[in-house]
Amino acid sequence: MGIPDPHALHMAWAARFNARDVDGMLEFFEPDAVFVPQPGVPTTGEDSVNAMMGFLQAGLPIRMTTRQVYVLGDIALAIAEWAIKGTAADGSDVDLQGRTADVLRKGREGWKFAIDNPFGTA
Repeated sequence: MGIPDPHALHMAWAARFNARDVDGMLEFFEPDAVFVPQPGVPTTGEDSVNAMMGFLQAGLPIRMTTRQVYVLGDIALAIAEWAIKGTAADGSDVDLQGRTADVLRKGREGWKFAIDNPFGTA
């Protein structure tokens, strides 16, 4: 399922996150995409998958609101606010939030993340 509008990518990804559909989440990433699970720590490949799994382990939904999307041809900068809050599956309190600075690229299969930077410029 391709995403024809870059404004819709964050919400589609969040729906997969909330369904705990890791394979579905990864469909929205380019094969060589960079994921930055914490400021200054870029990951790729299996390291990215493991980092994403870390966010899912809390067993809590993500709330996400796309704020701005700037498009130039087949690239876009997307900024969204997100939060994961509540009591995790292990009983710990979780309060994660941030403002993304994500680079999207349009290909044959629609818009995908080239760089997913959930903590933006933090």
